[in-house]
Amino acid sequence: MTVLHPVFGTPVPDEWEVSTVDDIKSPEKSSCVAGPFGSNISSKFFVADGVPVIRGSNLTDDLTQFVGEHFVFVSTDQAQSYVAQHVVAGDLVFTCWGTIGQVGLIPRDGPYSAYIISNKQLKLRPDPLVADSAFLFHYFASPKMVEYIRNRAIGSAVPGINLGILKGLPVVLPPLAIQRKIVAVLSTYEDLIENNNRRIKVLEEIAQRIYREWFVDFRYPGHEDVPMVDSELGPIPQGWEVAPLASLASVVMGQSPPSSAYNMDRGGLPFHQGVGSYGLHFPVHTVYSTVGNRFAEDGDVLVSVRAPVGRINVADRKMILGRGLAGVRANVAPSTFVLEALQYFFREEDVLGNGAIFKSVTRRDVEGLPLVWPGTSLATEFSHHVAPMRNALKLFTTEVTNLRMTRDLLLMRLISGEIDITDLDIAMPEVAA
Repeated sequence: MTVLHPVFGTPVPDEWEVSTVDDIKSPEKSSCVAGPFGSNISSKFFVADGVPVIRGSNLTDDLTQFVGEHFVFVSTDQAQSYVAQHVVAGDLVFTCWGTIGQVGLIPRDGPYSAYIISNKQLKLRPDPLVADSAFLFHYFASPKMVEYIRNRAIGSAVPGINLGILKGLPVVLPPLAIQRKIVAVLSTYEDLIENNNRRIKVLEEIAQRIYREWFVDFRYPGHEDVPMVDSELGPIPQGWEVAPLASLASVVMGQSPPSSAYNMDRGGLPFHQGVGSYGLHFPVHTVYSTVGNRFAEDGDVLVSVRAPVGRINVADRKMILGRGLAGVRANVAPSTFVLEALQYFFREEDVLGNGAIFKSVTRRDVEGLPLVWPGTSLATEFSHHVAPMRNALKLFTTEVTNLRMTRDLLLMRLISGEIDITDLDIAMPEVAA
């Protein structure tokens, strides 16, 4: 009798096993647990350095395994209060409230040896004798599985999943050797994606260095003969001004449509709720909506207005903005100047230029952001230097998008068993990450 995959609806190969998360978790205690109770890991415990706390900004829903930056920390002593919630290399982390469907895999070459999950996450440590962690990551991060998880959400205003829902999720596993072969095939594409992402990061860094050279250190063309004058942001060249963002660009604050309008079948326009769908430069489009009334257009700067505040991406097409984002559209100033100015202003997440920490900001806050404005002539000259880098960024991003589409198509066929790679001769890593 043919067994159908409970999520994909395709026939399950004979040697593959249908089980659940609860069946494949590690037998050790606390291998599948929820995050600490909210008040036990609130911001009052955060310190400058210590054990990193994984938050939503460290997970995505685009098959990025882990974002190893933008951490907050608790002290080593405080971390002992959350021993059950410690995660290490090979563990999986799921967002359980808010942007559900996000999953991350703790890397073996990450910046830290151990982390703590937040109160909005769930931990899974799989049994290594049964399941390869990287295979499970691809399985749970696949579009069909993400949609399956979202459809089981509880709550309306803030959808979520609980530990019982996670433990009951179906898992269809090929033999361990096949799991690792599948990971090896997908890793080929992911290595190419990572190479392009590194190029994108380099171009981003160069553009920011030029901005700092001209508009922070004031070593711009012709600066030698221009005296400095006082301003609310400190000394600036004579003739420049400190201008609110609203005088250089227009701001659109996001508003989320009802979740019933969301889909992953590309119906309507891309919908972005917050930083969970951010890419290195442009957002990754996985969720769409047929309803929406707050839009960003191609080239608009996207600014996160809920924690983490101040994360930046750029819209590469028309899209619907959710309540966690604002769209900034340059008008008086060139778009490249506005982008670099905002990236510099928000160089520390959650911190505005005066050092105040914000969990969210309003339209008034965004429109009032004080920026150093050199005038149209110099801003345009700067744009001429940086625009070619931005064009290259878009080309690299397009290549990454195409690689992802190919990988995702292959992913579905591999993890469903539609493509049989049993006899494929492929080098595999000794330890699957």
